[in-house]
Amino acid sequence: MRIGLLGGSFDPPHAGHVHITKQAMRRFGLDRVWWLVSPGNPLKAEGPAPMARRLEASRAIMRHPRVEITDIEARLGTRYTADTLRHLLEMYRGVRFVWLMGADNLAGFHLWQDWEWIVRNVPVGVTSRPGEYLRAANSVMARKYAGARVPFAAARSLPVCAPPAWCLLGGPTVEISSSEIRARGMWER
Repeated sequence: MRIGLLGGSFDPPHAGHVHITKQAMRRFGLDRVWWLVSPGNPLKAEGPAPMARRLEASRAIMRHPRVEITDIEARLGTRYTADTLRHLLEMYRGVRFVWLMGADNLAGFHLWQDWEWIVRNVPVGVTSRPGEYLRAANSVMARKYAGARVPFAAARSLPVCAPPAWCLLGGPTVEISSSEIRARGMWER
């Protein structure tokens, strides 16, 4: 089983999340994707909308038989991605997980707690985000792990690659973000 893990606040979830989920399933050859709706983002000062509201909105927008919307981080009591991954790798030993993120997150990935542990333990699949490809391709992580980059043409092999392994996809993007939606007053915390 090849499962992509897309973590985030989903505050709110939007068409861009749906787009990168479907893109990741197709291009990385994933059997399933789990959305890990986080209790909060340690890198952000302000907390997100209530978990129940974000889960409900996520389930309403992401309707796909191979996508599961989860609150597993809240149930595990984990705050950081590396801690969540440690638990999941222990709980699901036969599963090949791929950590999914948008190119915008790769640019600041080196600020995440235990980011190098993540890279060394789980393949990382990076999807396009508007205007972020070059920043992602030149990020601290991309430079440090340049030798572990899986070519775009071999993206479907990412789930079976031994870490460190990562792949940055190009292609069409959806021009929307959660912060933009909140700024327009279309989602209140």
